[in-house]
Amino acid sequence: MDDSGSRDPDRDRSTDPSVVDWFGLGGIIVREEDVDELEARVLEFRARWPNPGAPLHSWEIRARKHGFAWLRTTSKVKQARFLGELTDLMCSLPIVVHASVVDRPGYNRRYMTEYGPRRWSLCRTAFKIAVERAAKFAASRDSRLRVYVEQSDRPNEARLRGYFNSLRSDGPPFNKETSSVYAPLGAAELAKTLLEFRVKTKGSVAMQVADLALWPICKGRYHPENQSLIALTSSGLLLDAHCNAENGLLGIKYSCFD
Repeated sequence: MDDSGSRDPDRDRSTDPSVVDWFGLGGIIVREEDVDELEARVLEFRARWPNPGAPLHSWEIRARKHGFAWLRTTSKVKQARFLGELTDLMCSLPIVVHASVVDRPGYNRRYMTEYGPRRWSLCRTAFKIAVERAAKFAASRDSRLRVYVEQSDRPNEARLRGYFNSLRSDGPPFNKETSSVYAPLGAAELAKTLLEFRVKTKGSVAMQVADLALWPICKGRYHPENQSLIALTSSGLLLDAHCNAENGLLGIKYSCFD
């Protein structure tokens, strides 16, 4: 799991409706036996392009900075080929793309009056929804789930670890009446399914793939013409593609979007 945007509900509270402002947590679900294949494909791709040691970081690629500054000085044809091959790579990997994304202005409109400064940090909402839905997917495959998050700072890492542990001990924290329609897993099921929580650095290849997958999921909710989102969707990689009325699975969660 990677994050995108600020988890602080009060940060940059713009009144301009054209400003897109989200917090998202998510990335990829991958079987343990497929991790080596995933890493080999990504490293083979990186070896064909300049600065192969630079981590695949979505923002650096889009901004053409740091490890991908070479994109600013190469031809448009080569830029397009790199981005096209990167999209093809992502769509070929043995992954399921999943996230929970909260619209910050919508969140404040919904909860500011009732809860004010007691509103939850956005990561609390996003993490618990994303992990519970991923756990339900894993359980449907008779599997258990290891949760890896990208290294940040110790307070935030401790906060996420606390969310993970509380899911295992207490289950989802949401109102039981209003959340019953989603049929979330209970504490006993989550304790059985959630195996462990760990932190990974940006050097982790799988974490780089999570970073690349998360941004179009967040951005594409505001701009559905986003080509990366379209490619991931048409390739059947979104968790949504595995959900139906019979299995009760739920896909990517978008919260507080009007």
